[in-house]
Amino acid sequence: MTLGLLDGRPLPRAALDARLTALRTGPRDTALPQPGSSEDRQLTRWVAQVLLTEALCETVAAERGLTVDSVGPARLDQQAAVELGSITAAAYEGSAAVRAVYESVTASVEPAPTDLAHYRTLTARPPATRWHLALPDGCLEADPDTLPTALAEALRGAAPGEWVTVGPWKAALLATLTIPRNPDPAPTLREAARRAEFVRWLDHERAQRLTLVEGLEHPGDPAQPDNHHRH
Repeated sequence: MTLGLLDGRPLPRAALDARLTALRTGPRDTALPQPGSSEDRQLTRWVAQVLLTEALCETVAAERGLTVDSVGPARLDQQAAVELGSITAAAYEGSAAVRAVYESVTASVEPAPTDLAHYRTLTARPPATRWHLALPDGCLEADPDTLPTALAEALRGAAPGEWVTVGPWKAALLATLTIPRNPDPAPTLREAARRAEFVRWLDHERAQRLTLVEGLEHPGDPAQPDNHHRH
């Protein structure tokens, strides 16, 4: 009847049973594994790890005196969810305490200058060219390569503002615009670095403060009987 131990203190299993019942009576119940199957036991282990992560962060939030907002669940994009891992991502989305601890743990994290330089080297692209065009019914900005080839060639040979007609198309090239295509990578790399730091911190805290019980091991634990690979 124990979910696990947090700092040696038993956590009741009731929260796990309630979470599983909510899943099995929810709108996606048909996607869940057959009760009693190996996959079902793995689901139970997975949900248990989510709950243990939430309980750990609730304790840490209280220890740090963090403000835990009562807002609803958050939503991570696919990349963020993959970088955090499915268990941590589920806990982050569902628990305001996890999000508060995440902000506290990662507040000072910044990407390394070498990482920023390397990212810029890998993603550097020349500026894009856009044409500001006048059309009979208004104006348009367009990449020259997206225009009909004959029209683009005629516009290149015409004076600025000169109307050209090619087949059914009529346009005048008013200006050529240069659009930078290398945005500042710092925000993207900062969030990736924060997620990596939180995963490292959380793994350490789990190892130090959580004790798992038989039957509710981590689903990826190779020692538990349902962790097997099939083809």
